[in-house]
Amino acid sequence: MQYHVIEVGDTRFEVLQRYNDLHALGSGAQGVCCSARDTIANRSVAIKKLSRPFQNITHAKRAFRELKLMRLVNHVNIIGLLDVFTPQTTLDEFQDVYLVMELMDANLCQVIQMELDHERISYLLYQLLCGIKHLHSAGIIHRDLKPSNIVVDRKCTLKILDFGLARSGQNHNMTPYVVTRYYRSPEVVLGMKYGPNVDIWSVGCIMGEMIRGRVVFCGTDHIDQWKKITDLLGTPSAEFTNRLQPSVRDFVESRPYCEGISFDVLFSDDYFPPDSERYEQLNSKNARDLLTKMLVIDPKHRMSVDEALRHPYINLWFKDDEVNGPPPATYDSSAEADELTVQQWKQLIYNEVKDYEACRDSKIDDR
Repeated sequence: MQYHVIEVGDTRFEVLQRYNDLHALGSGAQGVCCSARDTIANRSVAIKKLSRPFQNITHAKRAFRELKLMRLVNHVNIIGLLDVFTPQTTLDEFQDVYLVMELMDANLCQVIQMELDHERISYLLYQLLCGIKHLHSAGIIHRDLKPSNIVVDRKCTLKILDFGLARSGQNHNMTPYVVTRYYRSPEVVLGMKYGPNVDIWSVGCIMGEMIRGRVVFCGTDHIDQWKKITDLLGTPSAEFTNRLQPSVRDFVESRPYCEGISFDVLFSDDYFPPDSERYEQLNSKNARDLLTKMLVIDPKHRMSVDEALRHPYINLWFKDDEVNGPPPATYDSSAEADELTVQQWKQLIYNEVKDYEACRDSKIDDR
């Protein structure tokens, strides 16, 4: 395989010859992304160069997790992995990982700034929930859903991306700082064990942002984040606080009692687009009802992804092959349970990249 070097901004991309016309799209904690033209498949793609994946154990573990999960998932509402490669040919040289994905037109941050009608809000949420259900069906919790990790195209097709923080299984404890603060569920903010419906809280935050045009819970740190949540939703019940660790419970109970704001005020009719003339269930009343069931402090009383998909505001789009398609292959998280060194993680990632390249090349040879 032949490679060529292209400077994209201040980042050096060494990519296969088939990819050219690279242009910067953006960068984040996990990598730098650019658009490119795949001259063999004759299509536009996105290429993500993982940022220094072996600088420490945390980065290496996230790089392995993202690559592994992207190879397992297969759903129209989750970004498709088209290619994986490294220009280095030995483990000692190995330092760069490139992921080639479908190219979309915008992320949800940009879409939220547009005037959205009920049809678009409902359809975007339906697709988001379908993608989440696909992940949850394999025991995968995304954990980092936010507008910048969700992309759309001109046909209003939505796809979830960025699996660097996704986890398999349930009842994890998670340090509060790893997920973008504004979309963190209360159980994450307070360091509780959590399950799949942390993702539903994030969907509620995203939906609320679509309606109000701005972030709903805009905290400056994790303590202020909890304050913002309780200012709007009220002090949680004793049933919830009794499940907290003693020191956290003392903090929560030391705060002044807050009644919260009713959803009729928090999401008043003024924020909503006109009720749909085409679909009678697409109206502000049903949208507000959905929000009241997703933005619930106590996860035991928060709706599940299946309940959200059955809600009147969502279920008009229901298609069985989209909602109940084949689940992804099971993610083996056993490596994450081991105390691996950076070098061991590097070996696992190298093996994964080389396995992908071998599978790709064998398919080419079979043609």
